[in-house]
Amino acid sequence: MTDLDAVRDVALGLPRAYEAVVRGRVKFRVGRIVFLAFSRDETVMGFAFPKMFREALIESAPERFLMPPPCDLRYNWVEVRLAAIDGDEMRRIVMDAWAMVVPKRVAEAPRAGAQPDGRPVPGGAACPSRASRRPPAPGPPDPTGRGRTPSRC
Repeated sequence: MTDLDAVRDVALGLPRAYEAVVRGRVKFRVGRIVFLAFSRDETVMGFAFPKMFREALIESAPERFLMPPPCDLRYNWVEVRLAAIDGDEMRRIVMDAWAMVVPKRVAEAPRAGAQPDGRPVPGGAACPSRASRRPPAPGPPDPTGRGRTPSRC
């Protein structure tokens, strides 16, 4: 079983995510796009999820997952009962929903060892140093004058 506070800890630790209260309901956004929303009684959490896989998810675990209300069927959205999921599943749901609404490079950053704002770590594997981005230095001048550098073998 999980609750709003556990979800808040995970969601607010993600780059660009912030919390908003809209008409008495807690929502988590990236920019203006909502990726998590809670019912007023905080027992059901809606989350971003691809429409094309929605029915399969709900059929796989109808005791946990719900169809969104009819007004939200046009969105990439599914709902889950918070009492029916554990902390690990909640973490996966939050991360996947967040990854749907951020740029791909930002979504890959937590897995690739980047800074919290999504920029690569300087000198890390994701960001080669300036020296490795420079073109190679030209070889010695061609003594024959044919415009080619001699091989180094």
